[in-house]
Amino acid sequence: MRQNPERRTALTDAAITVLAREGARGLTYRAVDVEADVPPGTTSNYFRNRDQLLGEVGVRVHERLSAPADVMAESPSHDRVGVLLGELMGRLTAHREPYLALLELRLEATRRPDLSAELTKTIREGIDMSVDWHIAAGMPGGRPEVLLMYLALTGLTVERLTLPEVLADVTDKEIIRIIVDRVLPS
Repeated sequence: MRQNPERRTALTDAAITVLAREGARGLTYRAVDVEADVPPGTTSNYFRNRDQLLGEVGVRVHERLSAPADVMAESPSHDRVGVLLGELMGRLTAHREPYLALLELRLEATRRPDLSAELTKTIREGIDMSVDWHIAAGMPGGRPEVLLMYLALTGLTVERLTLPEVLADVTDKEIIRIIVDRVLPS
């Protein structure tokens, strides 16, 4: 297996693009090679099988969707939670590919137990990190409130990225304000 980390990241990012555009059935080594503009066979030199590629795509998606450190550094408040959720929605809708790839991975995980276990671990770790940060930052609420906001934002994201006209009469900012107001104590 090849070990060039920059090339591996480029191939994983290309796989995200292919997965978002063509779905799991279109994710082949050849398609990734073409998307990454590398010689044929390059992807197979970096990933021993499709399951490994899918697993690493799941990890990379979460890296790409994570908030920059400076976004998380500001002081905690009820209003700040809404701002953070709004910034997250902005990243998700401006950079659709990683989240669409994640939706494809979730569907593929229903058919692949190993991928399901790996993706479950990655997503659970992300939720736990969010809860830990939320509590350590002194934000209002605790684990149940963070879980409710996570689930609400997940649903909003699916609507915005797949059928945006379903919620055409309301903005993300309005929905997020409702979520935060209903879930967190003032």
